[in-house]
Amino acid sequence: MTARVSKVESGSDREIVLSRVFDAPRDLVFEAWSDPAQLAQWWGPDGFTTTTHKMDLKPGGVWRFVMHGPDGRDYQNKVTYIEVERPSRLVYKQGGEAEHADIKFHVTVTFEAQGDKTKVTLRSVFPTPEERDHVVKEYGAIEGGKQTLARLAGYLEAMAQDRGASREFSITRTFDAPRDLVWQAWSEAERLAQWWGPKGFAISIKQLEFRPDGIFHYRMDSSGGQVMWGRFIYREIVAPERLVYVNAFSDEAGKVTRAPFSGIWPLEMLTTVTLTEQGGRTTVALTVRAINATEEERATFEAGFESMRGGFGATLDQLAKYLAQTRS
Repeated sequence: MTARVSKVESGSDREIVLSRVFDAPRDLVFEAWSDPAQLAQWWGPDGFTTTTHKMDLKPGGVWRFVMHGPDGRDYQNKVTYIEVERPSRLVYKQGGEAEHADIKFHVTVTFEAQGDKTKVTLRSVFPTPEERDHVVKEYGAIEGGKQTLARLAGYLEAMAQDRGASREFSITRTFDAPRDLVWQAWSEAERLAQWWGPKGFAISIKQLEFRPDGIFHYRMDSSGGQVMWGRFIYREIVAPERLVYVNAFSDEAGKVTRAPFSGIWPLEMLTTVTLTEQGGRTTVALTVRAINATEEERATFEAGFESMRGGFGATLDQLAKYLAQTRS
């Protein structure tokens, strides 16, 4: 994987404009900008680390984070989102806090698809030319921005290598129901309890926070007395057409655990669900891939595709039955 070197583009005397082309699809690049766990892997100049305390990716939402410098200094930051157009555009205002309150500017980030590549342009606009020059001189804003985009390139390269090593499982089913109804079945606790989970298990829902970074935490009880727990952490919710979440087995407290059937099954799986409607019928396409997995775990995951097809197929059968009952 390659990425073109970051460059400074022309702008007004109040602006800093940086751009870089990444050899990665736009959805993947936007995801790296919108997930705190991924931002922690690359955000900031060389030698910096980032801790996110809060992130609410929506207009009016706030991202509060601390950048830890290589010299041991902490830099408190607050981002307030103005526009969120997934996966093409982010607009926000950024400001330092406490001793760094002199840093205030507006940022527009655009994600331009160029085939399988993505051009990212980062445009920072300051209130005055003097304030722009201040952050360039005191904080090395231009060089820091170029280093940050270079770190993103390295992170995306590692992600591409990881994705290339693990195939995706996929299954598709068409339901005789409108998309809004199918979406409700995926997004409302009382409906999820009627169909989600393995065949032969009753589902009870402990917690459902249906929002990005929210949790769906549930218990599964078999007729034979077996008890399992599972959880989703939602990454992306685009009603009524797309869900992205990380699925895992868990304990009663919601902490990730090993699968009860294998000690080498991946701990976490990234699941994408898309819903498309045609003629009053809804097609659900579900893809799953292992993330943060060892080579042995990935191999176990891929060897289990046939079993997964049977398991997910039975779960979708339950969804079909629930939808039919709801419409009758």
